[in-house]
Amino acid sequence: MRPRSLQEVVGQQHLLGSGSPLQLLAAGAGQSGPAGPSSVILWGPPGTGKTTLAHVIARGPGRKFVELSAITAGVKDVRRVMDEALTARDLYRRTTVLFLDEIHRFNKAQQDALLPGVENRWVVLIAATTENPSFSVVAPLLSRSLLLTLRPLTDDDVRDLVLRAVADPRGLAGKVRLSDEALDHLVRLAGGDARRALTTLEAAAGVAHADTDGDDVGVGVGDGAPGADEAERPDDGGGAERAADAGSAPEPGQHTVLVNLGHAERAVDAAAVRYDRAGDQHYDVISAFIKSIRGSDVDAALHYLARMLEAGEDPRFVARRIIISAAEDIGMADPTALQTAVAAAQAVALIGMPEARIVLAEAVVHLATAPKSNAAYLGINSAIADVRAGLGTMIPAALRDAHYPGSKQLGHGKGYIYSHDEPHSVAAQQYPPDDLVGRDYYSPTGNGSEREISVRLARLRGIIRSRPKKE
Repeated sequence: MRPRSLQEVVGQQHLLGSGSPLQLLAAGAGQSGPAGPSSVILWGPPGTGKTTLAHVIARGPGRKFVELSAITAGVKDVRRVMDEALTARDLYRRTTVLFLDEIHRFNKAQQDALLPGVENRWVVLIAATTENPSFSVVAPLLSRSLLLTLRPLTDDDVRDLVLRAVADPRGLAGKVRLSDEALDHLVRLAGGDARRALTTLEAAAGVAHADTDGDDVGVGVGDGAPGADEAERPDDGGGAERAADAGSAPEPGQHTVLVNLGHAERAVDAAAVRYDRAGDQHYDVISAFIKSIRGSDVDAALHYLARMLEAGEDPRFVARRIIISAAEDIGMADPTALQTAVAAAQAVALIGMPEARIVLAEAVVHLATAPKSNAAYLGINSAIADVRAGLGTMIPAALRDAHYPGSKQLGHGKGYIYSHDEPHSVAAQQYPPDDLVGRDYYSPTGNGSEREISVRLARLRGIIRSRPKKE
């Protein structure tokens, strides 16, 4: 079912417009304009069409196509291709298109071997990667190539692809029909991955054929009786009739098999979790997780927690991020959130997975549903900014250490008021350096416990700062 032209490619329309680099490459020699064809790096999730686009371009006339995989190829293979490409250009005036799959698996030296060929236009490089090229591709190669980002396929894209595979002679050639429920299930399982969608379709069709093997499983175009599946299943409100449209009409006399939801569920019973602990997904999912907690969406936070744990993420990493979130985003609006987060991290270290998921879930629910305040976080950042700006002169003499010999002769501790000797254990005296007197770093919100803290803080500052200013 691999597309044979750009017109058959599903999705990625943002890269396939008129005059786009991929259109010019697919058009073949002589169609690239005065600048010539550009090398490109295709970056996107699995199953979004990187290899497909390379093979479509390979069909362009007047070009030699060479395919290498970074998993098995080395510098020797790259240099061989470069030598052959130089010969093809000088002797036959043919441009070589080199498709390099999984380029992120090449080390720096191997990627450097590509530079002369790309820079001197011996080859037009089409490199594919599932990892962020900013981290996995050397800068000189990035600067000599166009970076094209492929997007995950939409559900509509995957649905069109599945229905095309059902009808196309290169696919199932109309030998099966999909119920609406089975089609929806296959689309959901695909998760935007075209390759996975076709794999699960094939598996579901195999299950359906195995169930009906040896029976009169369907009807040809001239027959009037319903298929065995339709006769045995109770009426589901029109699903069986609608299913007949999910595919094409078979050849006269050809029998069809109905693939229902049960077949699809038996073929693949769970969606694959797309997650790379060393790549973008690691950072993107944890970012979404923290932002969901900050945004008080407990359901989204639990989803991202489950996504990380199911993908094998280290639960101790998740626990550490929860502690940071408790201090940064909840703060004094609910001081017990940090206690819960620290306790959860300790419990995770003690018990491990899979039970640790329960502890982490409790902490996530506490943080996501707690009142939020970043006042403490903003307070320390503001104080650090002043320190870096050089503010904060001499520490008041009354607060300096007066316990070592000779300190009192220097005036250390003179005039210090012991707080516990004052009413409510609050003394009116100067604590900050002279140039920071009256500076407020902590500004509590009206959320949660900070509602009461703001009232108390105003009274405390009123007492502490009531001491007359020094002459």
